[in-house]
Amino acid sequence: MSRAVLVTGGSRGIGAAIVRGFAERGDRVAVHCIHGVAAAEAVRDSLPGRGHVIVRADLTDPDAVRAMVDDAAGQLGGLDVLVNNAGIYGGHPVLGTSYEEWQAAWQATLGINLTGAANATWCAVRLMVAAGKGGRIVNVGSRGAYRGEPAHPAYGASKAGLHAFGQSLAVALAPHGITVASVAPGYVATDMTAEELATPAGDVIRAQSPFNRVATPREVAAAVVYLASPESAWSSGAVLDLNGASYLR
Repeated sequence: MSRAVLVTGGSRGIGAAIVRGFAERGDRVAVHCIHGVAAAEAVRDSLPGRGHVIVRADLTDPDAVRAMVDDAAGQLGGLDVLVNNAGIYGGHPVLGTSYEEWQAAWQATLGINLTGAANATWCAVRLMVAAGKGGRIVNVGSRGAYRGEPAHPAYGASKAGLHAFGQSLAVALAPHGITVASVAPGYVATDMTAEELATPAGDVIRAQSPFNRVATPREVAAAVVYLASPESAWSSGAVLDLNGASYLR
């Protein structure tokens, strides 16, 4: 059965792979972006199946988030799955930034990675409960929530918060047939990491895993699609590590 799926940050990298993973199983997908409309259109137009749409919102704007979720549901004919994938990863080491830069980094990073995801979830949950069919929510977190992000502390904190947020809602939403789970990838080979992975630092990053490589976006997408599947209900509350044994906990 085709489902209605909203993927935030779906125009590139991991998000684009997640969008494709759902489309390949026959779902209708809303591809969220902020400014990259051309990239989102390219992703949408490349997908198998029909009924895929584009929605836009600045995830730091609560009103825009609510309008975006409503728009996705309106165009798709409901909402069965929400994937909170959008995120930013800016450097701001505690001893290398001004106080003003520090504050700005925390506000922007938590605003998109954590609060934006929380607001999208609040809006999506009400649609799912009203429809009475249950639903699936999957959060894209990070290995950095556990391993630490010394040069990107707001990122690590936001992803740790996202994992905890998901576990709290897994308990709260189970009586409504809504499951919530998270994935925690390590490094992934995307356009955002390509430059770094092409330097000598890339060899160090790959060596963190005994497989001597990083993940592909498709590997992360496969895990997300599984956690959103009808068969995955008993994984609600889980945080699935996807780091090639580069960090074990």
